[in-house]
Amino acid sequence: MSYCKQEGKDRIIFATKEDHEAPSDAELIEDDPNDPYEDPGLILPNGDINWNCPCLGGMASGPCGQQFKDAFSCFHYSKEEVKGSNCVENFRSMQECMQKYPELYPNENDNDSAPSGGADNAPTESTSADSLPTFSPDSTPAATENPAAS
Repeated sequence: MSYCKQEGKDRIIFATKEDHEAPSDAELIEDDPNDPYEDPGLILPNGDINWNCPCLGGMASGPCGQQFKDAFSCFHYSKEEVKGSNCVENFRSMQECMQKYPELYPNENDNDSAPSGGADNAPTESTSADSLPTFSPDSTPAATENPAAS
């Protein structure tokens, strides 16, 4: 025989094996796509970008929010065979903005746990913009050469 027990704010339900043998009579309610409290995720049902999605980590706001929105929108709506290949300038603009605010947008390469020593790990004098991908005439991505690293 199952029973409930209240402990403070918690309600503990004890169920027996017999309780679990019978099929559930719980009714599931279908999701309402127009529910304003429902979290729709990154892409809204109409295909638009949900700039309020917590998955964006606040990137759509802040000093580089507009550059982020421009770059992300360009990529999302890109019809190019190599998706986003037409968005390099948007991403470059966003990256340049982010470099102005290193306290808000730390560089992923600035890692305190990175190994030290050796010439292979020596920092180069290049900027992150030097390492942006470029696209060759046949629309396949190709990495740019970094003259400071050679």
